Amino acid sequence: MSKGKKYTIGIDYGTQSGRAVLVDLSDGREVADHVTPYPHHVIDERLPGSGIKLEHDWALQHPGDYIEVLRRSVPAVLQESGIDPADVIGIGIDFTACTMLPVDAQGQPLSFDPALADNPHSWVKLWKHHAAQPEADKINAIAAERGEAFLARYGGKISSEWMIAKVWQILDEAPEIYEKADLFLEATDWVIAQMTGNIVRNSCTAGYKAIWHKQDGYPSKEYFKALDPHLEHLTDTKLRGDVIPLGSNAGGLLPEMAEMMGLKPGIAVAVGNVDAHAAVPAVGVVTPGKLVMAMGTSICHMLLGTEEKQVEGMCGVVEDGIIPGFYGYEAGQSAVGDIFEWYVEEALPAYVKETAEKEGLNVHQWLEREAAAYKPGQTGLLALDWWNGNRSVLVDTDLTGMILGMTLLTKPQEIYRALLEATAFGTRKIIDAFVQNGVQVDALYACGGLPQKNRLLMQIYADVTNREIFVADSKQTPALGAAMFAAVAAGAEAGGYDSILDAAQNMARVKEETFKPIPAHVEVYEKLYQEYSQLHDYFGRGANDVMKRLKRIKQSAE
Repeated sequence: MSKGKKYTIGIDYGTQSGRAVLVDLSDGREVADHVTPYPHHVIDERLPGSGIKLEHDWALQHPGDYIEVLRRSVPAVLQESGIDPADVIGIGIDFTACTMLPVDAQGQPLSFDPALADNPHSWVKLWKHHAAQPEADKINAIAAERGEAFLARYGGKISSEWMIAKVWQILDEAPEIYEKADLFLEATDWVIAQMTGNIVRNSCTAGYKAIWHKQDGYPSKEYFKALDPHLEHLTDTKLRGDVIPLGSNAGGLLPEMAEMMGLKPGIAVAVGNVDAHAAVPAVGVVTPGKLVMAMGTSICHMLLGTEEKQVEGMCGVVEDGIIPGFYGYEAGQSAVGDIFEWYVEEALPAYVKETAEKEGLNVHQWLEREAAAYKPGQTGLLALDWWNGNRSVLVDTDLTGMILGMTLLTKPQEIYRALLEATAFGTRKIIDAFVQNGVQVDALYACGGLPQKNRLLMQIYADVTNREIFVADSKQTPALGAAMFAAVAAGAEAGGYDSILDAAQNMARVKEETFKPIPAHVEVYEKLYQEYSQLHDYFGRGANDVMKRLKRIKQSAE
């Protein structure tokens, strides 16, 4: 390392906000952090300005909000830390994915064009935009009919959350937007382009979200033509661009962006990354057998392997997709913290909120304390964690949530505990799928907002999975990972690192305290998990499609 302390900035773009962290490269210490809530939040009911009503399962964002994070949070961490901006040698970002947008030939979002802004398809489609499910269904059916090899790498199903389904939805429903789009970009790649002037695609989102493969590239033109003749040349045209490995330098920071952020022009800007995947090296996981759970509104599960295995319902397996030299596996649950938030905001009796307030606790703290008084199985409740569909292993956004076993004596804290347990059972289902297909899972690593806030949740996960859980020492783990990749993009000569393995060895941190499974709890949860599995298969594998029928009845009634 060169003389004097050097720093990088990592920016984590989440669902509701963006957060910047200034990191000391010598030990990974987070010197300062700042959060910028998105001014336009998640757009899921009406378009800003015009007030045009959105249909069910839509979730959009305003691309200008992402630049606002750079404008506000980067100067804030510099000011808070008091360091010399000349000592910041790089910047890296991570993002929710697939969060995508159409841009024009100048790289500007089509939603910035006043003539197109009233069309919802010109806006950013957030990761949890599920309105492309019909297209996803056809993508999977046609791939299965043709025997496409790529399908097995994604657990047998391509998700409606991903790039190709969203692109095809635009073609189906707004062909004029499709024609005007010069490129369809991941939002993470778009923000990098704003900082550097270079449009490049990162290997993580290309591999996990756009069906790109390091050896084989994208699926064939014949396959895309079978989807729709207009899509035949999609990968050569609107998905064109170099796919760049993680840790690469996407280019130097542009002078105008440097001025806006208070940084020096020309510093290294790392290629974009996925939020959850950036967290893996930040907790020191650079070898197989350790499942990393990025736990927030949803959970992304990541695992390293030495071979490419087929696993039902995984979101993907990508060579070098997380850590160079390994196959990176991804699975996930599309609602976890969101379920707990829904319960508190929409279904909790007023007396609970009043009681918590009188005791000086927030509602989640009160519910956690009360729910912790129950033993496993004592509530008599069991829930399916599908409030936002199922990402793994069923890959079906049309599934919905369920609670079984309620009586006139059921208390709010019992329901809360059942929801915590349901998400743990969902994670166990994912672990079982990996293990049954020859991908080992020996320990769990947890990061994100939930492990910091809810000890009961972490103990339940340890008991349900019967595995020890290590917890990240960083409150902003993905941002720390993004800062680590920025250090790699800058390189050792500039004061950074030449590989993510070197960066992880010096910068990664987990807490000393771990959550170990309690044998008596493991035994009870095993019984409950077997019941969960029966419900999971009954409602999720076609024996009873009542959830989907209810959705259709609801839609026809509106």
